[in-house]
Amino acid sequence: MLSYIKVAGSPFEAGRILGRFGAEAAHSYLIHSRSWASVMLWRGTSEVRAMVALTEQHFPLILEELTGLSAGLDLPFEDVFLWNCRGDVWAMAADGCTTVQLPQEHGARIAHNEDGDPAFTGFCGIAQVSIVGGLDFASFVYPASIPGHAFAVNEAGLAMTVNNLRSREVSVGLPRMVLTRALLEQTSLTDAVALLSHLPKAGGFHLSLAQQGRDELLSVEFNGFGVSAEVLQAPGLHANHATHLLMRDFPQVITDSSLHRQLRGNSLLGVAPNCVNPLAILQDQYNAQFPIYRDDPDDSDGENTMATVDIHIGKDGVVWQVYERPGQPARFEFMNEKLA
Repeated sequence: MLSYIKVAGSPFEAGRILGRFGAEAAHSYLIHSRSWASVMLWRGTSEVRAMVALTEQHFPLILEELTGLSAGLDLPFEDVFLWNCRGDVWAMAADGCTTVQLPQEHGARIAHNEDGDPAFTGFCGIAQVSIVGGLDFASFVYPASIPGHAFAVNEAGLAMTVNNLRSREVSVGLPRMVLTRALLEQTSLTDAVALLSHLPKAGGFHLSLAQQGRDELLSVEFNGFGVSAEVLQAPGLHANHATHLLMRDFPQVITDSSLHRQLRGNSLLGVAPNCVNPLAILQDQYNAQFPIYRDDPDDSDGENTMATVDIHIGKDGVVWQVYERPGQPARFEFMNEKLA
């Protein structure tokens, strides 16, 4: 079951609260996992030192948050920082996801399956966050990770969902999870895209971005080589590999699951593009081997759907529901960043 956690205080204290929240899962599972071992091979490297230095230079408060996270987890800072760089140093990080994107006449609708390591089932949650010096926001959170790399909404009505891109080549730059955490401090779509465009980046993500009072629904792909931001004019779907014309030819891993979820989603959108039911698409298991909704312990990418979010962005606010399982009522409902 998803938890609900309130986080408040200084950046360090907020990180420490999140660390304590994730400590049980970190010590009972994460630090003994193959994923952790794969990432820890990068301990002490010049690339990681550079990422720490860049984070300190550009986002010192996020670095404080990561320091607090390590304190709450009772794990070395370097290890926790490195784990939050997992998608920058390791292409096969278990962060999948599928997003349905629906531009509408006044606003947008974004529905998203958050897919992750099934061993974290029962250890994830929704954090309502109020940090001194920053914007309030609510975000899905994983154990041992800072917020902002799954789905989130901030007090400026900026809504974001995040999909993994498995880049084969990464540059020395800011960790992608630091960048998306920083996006939760932005008050406009323009500022969000500018932040990604002007800063050095290591790994890559796909983002769906929209904001209350704005009609645009943005599909954004970025990696260490560039940024592509497209305004969607028609329903779209993204299944965690780069698809933009400017980004798709950079070296990347496209798993069978990622490919088949994209193909199946596109086919479902094509059946009735004017009356799309995004939750029905996200529940689809027509392809038993590579379903969109993933609940097989032997999933080909080692991922399961941890939660589904349905975000409605309107003129005056953002209303969003978080579901744990298909066919069940919403576990949580929010107005902007606050629990309704």
